Amino acid sequence: MSKNSNGGPCVQRNEEYSYDPVRWLNRMVSEPYYLFHLLVFFSYIPIRCSAFQILSPVRNSFLLKREIQVFVAYCVLAVVKIVRTESWESFIQDTLLFAKFFLTAIALVLDYHLALWYALAFLVIHIIAQQPPYEGLGSSNHLTPLQLESLLTEGNTSRFWLVEFRAFSTSACVCTSSFFPELSITYSNANLSFGTVDLGLFPNAAERFGIPLGSLNQLPVYILFENAIEVARFPEFDSEPYVFGPTITKKLLCGRFELDKRLLDYVNGK
Repeated sequence: MSKNSNGGPCVQRNEEYSYDPVRWLNRMVSEPYYLFHLLVFFSYIPIRCSAFQILSPVRNSFLLKREIQVFVAYCVLAVVKIVRTESWESFIQDTLLFAKFFLTAIALVLDYHLALWYALAFLVIHIIAQQPPYEGLGSSNHLTPLQLESLLTEGNTSRFWLVEFRAFSTSACVCTSSFFPELSITYSNANLSFGTVDLGLFPNAAERFGIPLGSLNQLPVYILFENAIEVARFPEFDSEPYVFGPTITKKLLCGRFELDKRLLDYVNGK
């Protein structure tokens, strides 16, 4: 833990630590979300071994063909996803969704009672466990609403503040949780600072900054402040909550704010 030039707490990203295989393995077995999924997925192995002793050779051969087809389809989807994804959180969420769908489909071929059991198990996991977000803050500050207002109004802080308003109870915020820290490492300087406000902890701050919470898929919201005045936001304010919001990517965020002439001048030190 360290502090940046603005005095706020800052967690610097460590690339080796972030992608350490041992750390990820430890996280897989310690986080309830991952652990429960692993237990359910691996439960198919003893079930399949027991079924092999009971089913006829013809039925076993048919089931094996379906399992191979499902495995190949899953691998293809996983490869496509890993090529197109911009965060490990998004990749894990989508590949787990594919795995749950295919496992339930195979279980349905084996026995519909087993398929119902898996569907119930995945529903329970969805209710009791949540996918962990990216842990680092990069060069950004984790702020309370009062701290944000104080920093915006102080004359000796950065002229520009780019603030992410998020809530990790939504899958969109979890999937994009690494974008903001990575952008903050690239663009943070004396004139531009980054901060995050967790609306899950401070829901009353949403109204203060004009963020509608009638639909949680409005989050995350990114607002650029210049001398305590909002000059840009993404996504744009919509008085009617949308069902399918814009897909947020690092490239889209970078383009949305970097192309602002005033911000570009300060980022480049002109």
